Amino acid sequence: MIQSKGNKLELRRVFMEEEALINKKLPKELLLRIFSCLDVVSLCRCAQVSKSWNILALDGSNWQRIDLFDFQTDVEGPVIENLSRRCGGFLRKLSLRGCQSIADGSMKLFAQLCNNVEDLNLNLCKKITDSTCQALSKHCPKLQRLDLGSCTVISDLSLKALADGCPALTHLNISWCENVTQNGVEALARGCPKLRSFMCCGCTQVNDAAVNVLAEHCNSLEVVNLFGCNNITDEAVTRLADNCYGLRYLCLSGCPLLTDTSLIVLAQQCHLLSTLEVAGCSQFTDTGFQALARSCHLLEKMDLEECILITDTTLMHLGMGCPRLEKLSLSHCELITDEGIRHLGMSPCAAENLTVLELDNCPLITDASLDNLVSCHNLQRIDLYDCQLITHTGIRRLRSNLPNIMVHAYFAPVTPPPAVGGTRQRYCRCCVIL
Repeated sequence: MIQSKGNKLELRRVFMEEEALINKKLPKELLLRIFSCLDVVSLCRCAQVSKSWNILALDGSNWQRIDLFDFQTDVEGPVIENLSRRCGGFLRKLSLRGCQSIADGSMKLFAQLCNNVEDLNLNLCKKITDSTCQALSKHCPKLQRLDLGSCTVISDLSLKALADGCPALTHLNISWCENVTQNGVEALARGCPKLRSFMCCGCTQVNDAAVNVLAEHCNSLEVVNLFGCNNITDEAVTRLADNCYGLRYLCLSGCPLLTDTSLIVLAQQCHLLSTLEVAGCSQFTDTGFQALARSCHLLEKMDLEECILITDTTLMHLGMGCPRLEKLSLSHCELITDEGIRHLGMSPCAAENLTVLELDNCPLITDASLDNLVSCHNLQRIDLYDCQLITHTGIRRLRSNLPNIMVHAYFAPVTPPPAVGGTRQRYCRCCVIL
């Protein structure tokens, strides 16, 4: 129904009046409780309705959890300063992920005024330096979760400050903070023994000694991401496994020095492991994964991309020993054949749980593999890029049995035959165009 102009004005008048019916019927305490369920955008809209709603909507108790990533990331420092003054000690969780204009000055004021903060996300806030962490250490002893991912200026000084002033810290992300070294991680481990999640992707100066101290002092660790820490060896993984029995997620991708020794010790000690990412660990063989499959029956996600030495034997053991397996990446595992996929397709995990299977650049895979996957009723996605023996016919047959599956494949254009009666072309059409 289209409202007349007069009706619109009347409706606006009802909500703008301080003595509007809703304000008379509902006590301020109840309105305040209702506002506490609203997001940032809705609260800002409510604040524009009337003076009384402005006061209620902007009450600090409504602003305990703020995520500006879903609202506006191009905020400047004054916005954070105003938020800090308004929220004060009420604020518990703040995400400034992607707010690249935020600098130390605003965060220092934030730390002073919002000293009860427990969860702070500064991912991609690239102007943040050690000064912010020192302010957090001084004023925010209740801080439990801190994301400093891609804050590239951060150094060991930040970790030492957090160790001194934030003993309740349980989750820390310092991925791509390449200035962090062994000294910072060791100080952090000694000062924050409650750590349960530690992520340091791309921190190439984190070595065995750092991980050893971390494992020794933080034995409640459940999530560890060492992606790209290419100096890590079996010694560090052994120490982690020996001290952190509760490990559930472990990423060792891009750690090429590791051998089957790491997998075997994980199999012996970490039976709760549910996610294992070891892409690019090119020294791992069937022996290590056989040990894992025998002991780690809770595995759900495995990334084995570029584990180039594994064969069908690994798939046989994973199929039998890991019934919860949901996502499996075998990209660039060039020794995998149809026989391995057949064993996987017949396994308990395939029929019940397998949802994603990545087979990019597995040159020995043929349409027979797709035929062996038709029993995987929950399979949602299969990647077949550069599997040159896979055909359109095989994919159509798979889709006829699994109509909802997403198939990602690429078929290179056929090089045109040479012209009749002419000499054979030296280059294919693509090269001629280039």
